[in-house]
Amino acid sequence: MTGTSSTPASLKVATDAWEALFRAQVAVMRQITALPEFSKLSMREYDVLFNLRTCPGGKSRLVDLNRHLLISQPSLSRMVVRLEDQGLVTREPDPEDQRATQLSLTAKGLELQQQIGREHVKHLYGLLGTALSEEEFLELNRLSTKLRAAIQ
Repeated sequence: MTGTSSTPASLKVATDAWEALFRAQVAVMRQITALPEFSKLSMREYDVLFNLRTCPGGKSRLVDLNRHLLISQPSLSRMVVRLEDQGLVTREPDPEDQRATQLSLTAKGLELQQQIGREHVKHLYGLLGTALSEEEFLELNRLSTKLRAAIQ
């Protein structure tokens, strides 16, 4: 893994920055998971619906979807069964691999994802919107994207 900088960070600076980023994420996630919109679905269930909505064609194989989530494959499989039982997702055979299935949102799943998403965006902005300036949020986005690209 290499960055684009000519001078690599020291071990201490890199680990201190990671620790700060991780602690910030923990603090934010604790607040987010307590928001009222997540009484309808858990944050992880919502994340599955959100990621399905953003997949090309609105469909994804389980293994591909799992690459975007912080959840084990067996846990995701069980969660998909629960979401399917609630009428939020559906499975169909993958036209390119008959051994696999593709997941997609049902109309009910899409409606719920959008409803929770609208509330989530408002609450997220209320929680974080004044923590940084517009320029700082743009820089945070740029740096986060750069970090993710460096490890992929």
